[in-house]
Amino acid sequence: MPKVSVYDMKGVEVSTTELSDAVFGIKPNEAVMHAMVVNYLANQRQGTQSTLTRTEVRGGGKKPWRQKGTGRARQGSIRAPQWTHGGVALGPKPRDYSYSLNKKEKRLALKSALSSKVLENEMIVVDSIDITEFKTKTIIDMLKALKVEGKALIVTPEADLKVVKSASNIKGVKTATVNTLNVYDILNYEKFVVAKSAVEKIEEVYA
Repeated sequence: MPKVSVYDMKGVEVSTTELSDAVFGIKPNEAVMHAMVVNYLANQRQGTQSTLTRTEVRGGGKKPWRQKGTGRARQGSIRAPQWTHGGVALGPKPRDYSYSLNKKEKRLALKSALSSKVLENEMIVVDSIDITEFKTKTIIDMLKALKVEGKALIVTPEADLKVVKSASNIKGVKTATVNTLNVYDILNYEKFVVAKSAVEKIEEVYA
């Protein structure tokens, strides 16, 4: 079983905790993690890009000149794609890019991402992330005490508005709860700062 230190918000080590092998101790499967990240990014796409075809561009109803006898190439509409201000041939239209992976792949990808954070010593367990007021400085001080530099994902067991609002102004810091965790965020943020109660909940859900 992997063992990690548990710190308080002042960066003092208060205890150690054993993590579940089934969730935090597996061999990371890079292929499944990659598939999950690609799936996440595809599902985020709005797919609202759109261009006008020749039938949708205003005008062009009249044939510009007669079919024969002018010496010029025959034309049927000034809104054909070869004309300036004409429609777009084979341009993008609104579409849905989303697709789904099966449940086993999703669970394996999440466990692999969590295990990779433990292997790379990028997981920091905090005894409790409790703040009494909406104050950005409290979160900044906590991250400094924990020696967190760069991007960080802060995970709490339940949605805590004070933590969310206090961290929202800090560049490179994002908050999440156990039920909103995703592989992309875990891998995208360098440090995984998680409350001890959130660790227990993750093990309860995914073990």
